[in-house]
Amino acid sequence: MHAPTSRTESFTSAGLQCAADVWLPAGESPAPAIVMAHGFGSPRKLRLPAYAERLAAAGYVVVVFDYRYFGDSAGEPRQLLDIKAQLDDWRAALRFARGLDRVDPARIVAWGTSFAGGHVLTIAASGEPLAAVIAQVPHVSGPAAVRSTGLRQAARLLPTAVLDQLGALVGRPPRYLESVGTPGERAVMTSPDAAPALERLTAASGLVDGDYPQTVVARVLTTLPFYSPGRRAGAITCPVLFQLATEDAITPTGVAQRAARRIPHVTIHSYPGGHFDPYVPPLFEPVIADQLAFLAEAVPVTA
Repeated sequence: MHAPTSRTESFTSAGLQCAADVWLPAGESPAPAIVMAHGFGSPRKLRLPAYAERLAAAGYVVVVFDYRYFGDSAGEPRQLLDIKAQLDDWRAALRFARGLDRVDPARIVAWGTSFAGGHVLTIAASGEPLAAVIAQVPHVSGPAAVRSTGLRQAARLLPTAVLDQLGALVGRPPRYLESVGTPGERAVMTSPDAAPALERLTAASGLVDGDYPQTVVARVLTTLPFYSPGRRAGAITCPVLFQLATEDAITPTGVAQRAARRIPHVTIHSYPGGHFDPYVPPLFEPVIADQLAFLAEAVPVTA
């Protein structure tokens, strides 16, 4: 294992600066690159550096970025989760990675977790030239996401989302919802494990409550039910690693497994635990080990 270094850079997407950490492995030879982004409303600093450091130590260049409107990236209003904009940010991030001096542009891996797990499936299915995809506890179905939220909870949040969408048309300030809350709270993810897991992730990342907002602009809930990356999974031609949690209450495992089986070259691993468990010990170790094993076969450091 080599000692990687990292630096913070940025790239432009739709005229806005997106912040990115670039992790470089030791040596000078061109290497494959892994482009990474987080899930629903989360900044890159929330535990993604732990993955990036391990992947870079294994010889990969790693680019970890924040979407526009989130984290350290530019854009107003803050916390605006626009699915089309995030997919465009992904394409811009991939172009940025291909242009780095240390990167072999023909060997690019898209790594996404949770909502970004859906994004990397969408990008791959659209024909983006990728060497491989890693989708960790990925969002694959809009209707399944609504069902996992609970129809009563979804109905409770929808009026705020609709009012926010209508307000945006006439220039009103955005309405916000908490991304994570306890059962019964007005939040998007309210499974019993969600709030305690966010506290664990925050602490494990060296962050404190308030470093980054954990909210989203409410209008995303008017489009979320219609975003189902799994429907086009069969169009993905590169190797894909699907990593699922057996007790996932956010992105149900059964739906994700059905989507994964449509992919011609897929490796599926399931782990005991919930949606937020892969980010922290003890599950983090087998999850990252399986990622490294998949990459060693699909996109080895030495071509």
